[in-house]
Amino acid sequence: MHWVDSVRYLGVYLVRFRTFKCDFDNAKSSFYRAFNAVYGEIGRYGSKEVILQLIYSKRFPCLFYAIEVCPVNKTQEKSLEFTINRTLMKLFRTVSSNVIKECRCFFGITDTKLLIVKRKMKFLRKYCSSENGLCM
Repeated sequence: MHWVDSVRYLGVYLVRFRTFKCDFDNAKSSFYRAFNAVYGEIGRYGSKEVILQLIYSKRFPCLFYAIEVCPVNKTQEKSLEFTINRTLMKLFRTVSSNVIKECRCFFGITDTKLLIVKRKMKFLRKYCSSENGLCM
């Protein structure tokens, strides 16, 4: 048996650490690749609304895959937030954080921390309403 620093299990990268920890670097890389593929194809021709809808509905899930069951610390949370902000900066061709905040508000892109909490709550509701009997 080989000792490794990380292992992929069901698409989630588990990292060797004192406590249970997941790594989101591969998810971020996958998200950047997917964003660049979409932006490269329709970036000049499509409207910002169309591009954002494609990214939000089709590519955010690969960034937040299985985040419901992974513990997320502040550093990882900020890193995911930075990933989203950088893609928005590229899309809107700006480096101003104030412009990005306004764009996020206008297009309804929620804060990463709130998005993670919502996904965890949805997962727990579904889990507790299932018939496995573990929550009762």
